[in-house]
Amino acid sequence: MKILSIESSCDETAAAVVEDGREVLSSVIASQVEEHKLYGGVVPEIASRRHAEAIVPVVSKALSDASLTMDDIDAIAVTHAPGLIGALLVGVNFAKGLSLATGKPLVPTHHLRSHIASNYISHKELKPPFMCLVVSGGHSHIVMVEDYTKMKVIGRTRDDAAGEAFDKAARTMGMPYPGGIEMDKVAELGNPDAFKFPRPVVHDAPYDFSFSGLKTAVINLIHNLEQRGEAVPREDICASFRSAVVELLVSNTMKACEDFGVKTLVVAGGVSANSLLRKRLSEESEKRGFMFFKPDKSVCTDNAAMVGSQGYYEYLSGNIADLSLNAVATLPIDYR
Repeated sequence: MKILSIESSCDETAAAVVEDGREVLSSVIASQVEEHKLYGGVVPEIASRRHAEAIVPVVSKALSDASLTMDDIDAIAVTHAPGLIGALLVGVNFAKGLSLATGKPLVPTHHLRSHIASNYISHKELKPPFMCLVVSGGHSHIVMVEDYTKMKVIGRTRDDAAGEAFDKAARTMGMPYPGGIEMDKVAELGNPDAFKFPRPVVHDAPYDFSFSGLKTAVINLIHNLEQRGEAVPREDICASFRSAVVELLVSNTMKACEDFGVKTLVVAGGVSANSLLRKRLSEESEKRGFMFFKPDKSVCTDNAAMVGSQGYYEYLSGNIADLSLNAVATLPIDYR
């Protein structure tokens, strides 16, 4: 079964053709990162306009690269939630128009479920059930994936997401957007024990995260150093901050796996490309005898191949939409 998939939830316009949820026949991404760097982050209005400009050529190239036409496509999957509402609307409305014109089924797909599905592309042997740590710029979740479309949130952030904390700390040090990627590179040159940042604990929810205090601590440190006229040791700050964030993510995830008796762990989302996070999850999984899966870095960030993978399983579960489908800015990953 061949699915044409469309992703436009933030600042990448993407389209792909995926066969049977695992084989990527084509994947095209038009990134807006260089433009948004000028503003230090994503500007929603600009993102929406660029999606509208890029979506036709991106979809056309995805079909061309796969050497297919719409006659060869069995269904159209599109990210309908969550994300920037204006950006989502571009993809959703284009997919609806294409579905109406071709008669192909329309499959609404959740962005975070798609990030999890990126592992099905990287690891064709992977099947539910498993525990998944989903970490991105806007989300930090520990999710029990009971089946391809049946999920339960075990833990979540109470305030900032891990990726958001990385980006804001990096911006305070004058690093370019997206700051988390730059911080990961700089951290490799520093001492992770140079600064002792807090490791916040949510006492009434042992699997939940809280990154707001940690983010504030690093920003205050930087500002205090600057006000005293002292040099800001970026390498050591980055290494110490990254170590604190990763320690929180890993410790809560391992506790969830142990408490729920899960032996297979998966990581997904944009922050899953972080080198220390991948290393520490792998090490801790090996100690406990867990199977550990991480997506190829090429599919960690937003792309449409992951949408096509999850869209395949959504289609099999009967999740077909009509033309009343709308974009949704926020929607739980465990929606029914």
